[in-house]
Amino acid sequence: MSSPLFSSFPAHRPRRLRQSAALRRLVAETRLSPQQLVLPLFARPGRKVRRPVGSMPGVFQLSPDEILKEAARAFQAGVPAVLLFGIPDRKDAKASGAMARNGIVQQTVRLLKKELPELLVITDVCLCEYMSHGHCGIVHQGRHGARVLNDPSLKLLAQTAVSHAEAGADIVAPSDMMDGRVRAIRDALDKGGLADTPILSYAAKYASAFYGPFRDAAESAPQFGDRRSYQMNPANAEEALREVALDIQEGADMVMVKPALAYLDILFRVKKEFGLPTAAYAVSGEYSMIKAAAAKGWLDERAVTLESLLAMRRAGADVIITYSAVEAAKWLREA
Repeated sequence: MSSPLFSSFPAHRPRRLRQSAALRRLVAETRLSPQQLVLPLFARPGRKVRRPVGSMPGVFQLSPDEILKEAARAFQAGVPAVLLFGIPDRKDAKASGAMARNGIVQQTVRLLKKELPELLVITDVCLCEYMSHGHCGIVHQGRHGARVLNDPSLKLLAQTAVSHAEAGADIVAPSDMMDGRVRAIRDALDKGGLADTPILSYAAKYASAFYGPFRDAAESAPQFGDRRSYQMNPANAEEALREVALDIQEGADMVMVKPALAYLDILFRVKKEFGLPTAAYAVSGEYSMIKAAAAKGWLDERAVTLESLLAMRRAGADVIITYSAVEAAKWLREA
């Protein structure tokens, strides 16, 4: 310490406060709680469907009745919220299933809010799972190849968000990274009498290699090209702050940084700069790497998972979206 006052103190021995688990807990600067966790779930049509995701051990595509069971288990463990992704039976070039009144997400939201009214239900608002081509917006095939059209996609995103909110979603979370989508969704919600529905924006979402297993789970891999024309360049940090600022100006109530561990610097800067409730998404690649290494006996799954989540909290995350939410909640209660 450089403070003159501190320099006059008797010799400080930090180890004195590390002598027992009780002491370490007493002076811990960062707290991790089950109440800060969100469990992602993948909904698909049917009944009694539990289809395992090969690249994500312990994760399943689930029918609404099975999602209800998983959500109830999570809620009982202390996890207050789930994030829903939809996998429709049929896909097309207009993402018709995304905004259908009886779409898979809409069905699941109604069931969860009926049976578990205190559970917070967040819905992912994107089009990729519903598009036959796997991209997050309308695609135009031109002389110079295919490209995703920003502005025409906004209407579909807004309609999807409204349909989720009408079904009872507590929070809508646009993840598409189209420019202006937060404003389009906010305007549509307000005009639809849904002004109290918060928006959690995937404000700084990077074009990351860590998403690979998720694309298996959501069946959303692009059929051509990639998403680098609309998701962020991993090399850019200042751009992330501009993206977040724009989304806040457009009406975002919460913001997200995705992925988490490789972008803790971005998470720290976003929270420090804006102070809004900030989420970190511990993505599929992060989850699967820990699972794979733990299965080999190379590391302690519990210790590494909790340390990783604590790092996200320390960097500024108020909310952590993680596939390990239920296990982490149980481990935290046992600690």
